[in-house]
Amino acid sequence: MDLPAYVERLRGGAAAKFPADANSLEFAQNLDSQDALSHLRYEFILPTKTSIKKDALDGTLPSTAHTNGAATNGAATNGTATNGTATTAEDPDVGIYFVGNSLGAQPKAVRKYIDAQLETWASIGVNGHFKTMGNSPLAQWQDMAEDCARQSADLVGASPSEIVIMNTLTVNLHMMMASFYKPDAKRHKIILEWRPFPSDYYAIESQIAWHGLDPEKSMVKIEPDEDSYMATDKILAAIDAHAEETALLLLPGIQYYSGQLLDMPTITAYARERGITVGWDLAHAAGNVELRLHDWDVDFACWCTYKYINAGPGAIAGAFVHERHGRVEWHDGQDRPAYRPRLTGWYGGDKSVRFNMDNKFVPTPGAGGYQASNPSALELANLAGALSVFNKTTMKDLRSKALVLTAYAEHLLDGIREDARDDTLFRVITPRDPLQRGTQLSVLLRDGLLDGIAAALELNGVLCDKRKPGVIRVAPVPLYSRFEDVWRFMQILRGALKL
Repeated sequence: MDLPAYVERLRGGAAAKFPADANSLEFAQNLDSQDALSHLRYEFILPTKTSIKKDALDGTLPSTAHTNGAATNGAATNGTATNGTATTAEDPDVGIYFVGNSLGAQPKAVRKYIDAQLETWASIGVNGHFKTMGNSPLAQWQDMAEDCARQSADLVGASPSEIVIMNTLTVNLHMMMASFYKPDAKRHKIILEWRPFPSDYYAIESQIAWHGLDPEKSMVKIEPDEDSYMATDKILAAIDAHAEETALLLLPGIQYYSGQLLDMPTITAYARERGITVGWDLAHAAGNVELRLHDWDVDFACWCTYKYINAGPGAIAGAFVHERHGRVEWHDGQDRPAYRPRLTGWYGGDKSVRFNMDNKFVPTPGAGGYQASNPSALELANLAGALSVFNKTTMKDLRSKALVLTAYAEHLLDGIREDARDDTLFRVITPRDPLQRGTQLSVLLRDGLLDGIAAALELNGVLCDKRKPGVIRVAPVPLYSRFEDVWRFMQILRGALKL
């Protein structure tokens, strides 16, 4: 079966049904030879087996590919990018980077974009806010966040005016809850998952306490089953049970520990029909799965950009505000517009009056009006460089490849379990349904195995995330991961498990 056929099956929710010879290097390389996105791998710098061992800077960077100097024409095959330029071949020292769900690999474009920002700053100083430089990939500084919002539209399924690039994820959650969580005597509860990423829990708990309420009474925690799975029916039942008292539902698009992709459109519609404001934390979903935030009628959402979007550690984050909450309306006889209350600051003010330096706040229409501070041009350069790679493809195509990559990894993990003849060795807690997961498989190891397995993987040039008490999260990101990487990873894992 060819790659498009696997995509079609998986997009329909069916199993991939890989053949008996799928556990072979030749099979993996054959899939790679059909991959129309294979050239994107060479847009990134991937850690190598050598560079992973670095303990001091030496002025060098690892290389994903080396050039043999021969110019060729044709399609990329077996890891060789051929676009009428010198052929690039895989450096055998390149490691396996399966940790993009924690920190994405570095796009080569980022260095170019940062250099452009630094040259602008050095050359024209403060005028960089208002002047777009020729030969620069960057907009003028005051427009950079808006430009990044435009480039993020396909990633989250929204119009550019519904996206704002600002702050970091947890700060944006606080900014959104300051506007959207309005508890009163009747509606004061927030529905969340039982064990979200700790920062989300802290933010929700502190928002409730900030309003003088008791978190124990105002937090509705949805617990997963023994496999860390939260069934949609269970979430809808929790909404029904607390609908009359709930002010906000705030859940993850993808649960970070299990990798489960929640049914966002169904849950959103169900909660909004019952008068509940709906927000989503898309830290593990943005840049990973296809999203349709506007069409799903989501009230707000927040995401970081350092995971699947690859903008660098602690990179500037993004937020979505549905267009109905971004309206700025002028009424006769009033010298100030009406708009949804939010925490305000001068960069949320419309550019036409931003530099008037008066005290009449006039927000930018749309999500941009929720900004407070002047965003860092250096961080926006990072993000712009990362987004330039996404501009070479679409989320639909990335998702298609990701579905097959993840299914192939699952198939090979099943083979390891069968060969081990020991069901207690590990189990995959990520849903088997391809439509209920992103680009991640969470492998729950038997007690006592985690640290040894993680050390063995890194010793063999594999960077893979571990989450206590016993999970390794395997994330072959479609922008830069190959089917060959998946196969090689599994051979290393077999060795680490002594199989």
